[in-house]
Amino acid sequence: MTENQISKIILDSAFEVYFKLGPGLLESIYERILAKELREKGLEIQTQVPVPVFWKGEEIGLGYRGDLLVNEKVLVELKSVEKILPIHPKQLKTYLKVLDLRLGLLINFNEIKLVNGIVRVVNGLKESS
Repeated sequence: MTENQISKIILDSAFEVYFKLGPGLLESIYERILAKELREKGLEIQTQVPVPVFWKGEEIGLGYRGDLLVNEKVLVELKSVEKILPIHPKQLKTYLKVLDLRLGLLINFNEIKLVNGIVRVVNGLKESS
């Protein structure tokens, strides 16, 4: 499956979760439920994926953790915040670079309309991939 095919399944599942639960829950709850939904759809899910930081070939330490890694191709960062800040997509882009991934989705479940809380972040991915 391509990154774009995987992202469609992720977004369809995120909308399903959002329409059933709505906004206002903790990020960790959305993470668990979305991971469960994606596994039930046959996708491979890793949660709280370490994002190590390297400098000149040496691992400096664990930088952050990515919320969901789907099929080892798409990184999903989940939020439940008032609004996405400019730093959030930038952080996701850095995670993609460090993990050598091409597509990330930033999903903020604390929106009146979920579509307003979705940001697609690419790292060298073409739309047809």
